[in-house]
Amino acid sequence: MFDSPLSASAYEVLRCAPDATDDDLRRAYRLRLRETHPDTGGDAAQFVQVQRAWELVGTAPARAAYDRGHGFGADAPHYGPDAGGGPGSGAPGNPGTWHPPRRAADTRPRARSFGQPGGWRRERYLTLMREWVGRGADLPDPYDPALVRGAPRDLKRLLADALAEEATARIVGDLGMGYTVWHDVAADPRDPGLKLDHIVLGPSGLYAVLSEDFGGPARIRRGELIGEGVDGAPIADTVAAARAVARAARVKFSGVIAVLPDDDVPAAIEEIGKVRGLPVTVVARSALSTVLRRGISGARDIGGNELFDIRTRLQGVVRFV
Repeated sequence: MFDSPLSASAYEVLRCAPDATDDDLRRAYRLRLRETHPDTGGDAAQFVQVQRAWELVGTAPARAAYDRGHGFGADAPHYGPDAGGGPGSGAPGNPGTWHPPRRAADTRPRARSFGQPGGWRRERYLTLMREWVGRGADLPDPYDPALVRGAPRDLKRLLADALAEEATARIVGDLGMGYTVWHDVAADPRDPGLKLDHIVLGPSGLYAVLSEDFGGPARIRRGELIGEGVDGAPIADTVAAARAVARAARVKFSGVIAVLPDDDVPAAIEEIGKVRGLPVTVVARSALSTVLRRGISGARDIGGNELFDIRTRLQGVVRFV
């Protein structure tokens, strides 16, 4: 609710300044409770937001922790020697590109990963943030919450989607060595915006995965995501990108999975039927691992030599944005 660059901060929900005194903060909270309480004509969803905001900043220890940690910095794992790609992939050895800091080695078996999740959008965000701040100015911490909140929506959207892609990558990585995932895959070399956020191959099928954060609720109408923060046709674009990659690699996708933050979807798992011949499922982020392990309706299991063959075909054609 408060961890997206597109969402309001706890202070904004309470309608007070981040440097407000504890007494002013408490008064603002009580006023917002009265304004949003359903019994007095308020909105139930806003009432819950106000309560959650107070939980985050209502005590001195909680407020200090929130103020320290409420940034949007690099928090994704590095994907090691398999992480590769062309310009913009964030791969090691590619100068001038963004890539997250290395973490301590994790000895648990992980999915085999290629490419850098969120890397293309991180780099676009940093480039545009420099332009927005001013070419002659030193760029402050580009992930400082105050700077992010004041940035144009297009910049915040880039960062929100990068964070969403990184969150999906962490979930897929934990599925184990039976899975292979490619991140930031170019569907059309002439159009870096037409890409697949992730391709996931495992025993339950081959999936094109879209990671999104619209900064608010989304719903489905006629096979597409709609909502106040939804731009364009994200599902249709993902299906088109999947079909392009499928033709190039001579493989068949089992379906498309659109992943959104838990608070932004009406149901944890919603299968919406086929779009241009591909089954589409919209899932809450917390349900993604369940869907990838069990598959979606109509998808058949893949194993043995077929799994190896599909992976080899994809490795031969995949290019990174």
